[in-house]
Amino acid sequence: MDTFSKRYGGWALVAGAAEGIGASFCETLARKKMNLLMVDIMEQSLKETADRMETSYHIKTVRQVLDLSEKDAWKNCMNLIGSIDCRLLIYIPAFSPVKSFLSNSPAELEKYLRLNSFTPLHLVHAFAGHTRIAGSGGIVLMSSLAGLIGPKFVAPYAATKAFNIVLAESLFYELRSQGIAITACCAGPTSTPTFWASLPEAQETAPDVMDPAKVAECAMKNLGRKAICIPGWKNRLFYFVLLHILPRKIAGCFVSQAIGRMYSSIK
Repeated sequence: MDTFSKRYGGWALVAGAAEGIGASFCETLARKKMNLLMVDIMEQSLKETADRMETSYHIKTVRQVLDLSEKDAWKNCMNLIGSIDCRLLIYIPAFSPVKSFLSNSPAELEKYLRLNSFTPLHLVHAFAGHTRIAGSGGIVLMSSLAGLIGPKFVAPYAATKAFNIVLAESLFYELRSQGIAITACCAGPTSTPTFWASLPEAQETAPDVMDPAKVAECAMKNLGRKAICIPGWKNRLFYFVLLHILPRKIAGCFVSQAIGRMYSSIK
């Protein structure tokens, strides 16, 4: 077995695996000959992606159609692992509509918490306990640049992404002595179906949209090396200036103005 397989076992669990960044993580791992436990709510897309992984990379997949915002979703994910040598967890899904704060319904506010924070918190807790027995493991939490400086129109989403950043940063220092690596990947705008669907109908392009494959590669490269990683050198440079040079008030204005230009129809 190579070093990667020795550290993370023969299987990885990818939550949110059907398309976009999740599918890119599947492909990145499949190239390393990792078998995949693939979880998503979108049954047809999940099947298509899993079939492609098996055909292209000659790996095994186990598919589970699951709403990860459900209360017991994390338990179902852990049950899926069972006795399989799975020591790598990738958590991708997020509820992320772009809209004014007051236009969110109580049910939507609950979904932000369930999908973006509740499930990953419980899943990370259970998975870390599982991998500690083996003495090594890895966890990637997909976060967002919005969790570093929260812009307007995404307040609940940004707040839950900030939660995941702090969770990963805390556990990076706490769990590494037990052989468990963790990182929060803070991506900017990324070319996924969810991102393009969020844009106004008249807007067909957006500046500096990243390839999801590059996001997955960045996360895997930095797993075990950094508590927080930012894909894309332009994003890293821009957020270095925002976080370390400009006053936070000015930085927040810049970020909010940028999202305001992209979503000018929102009032």
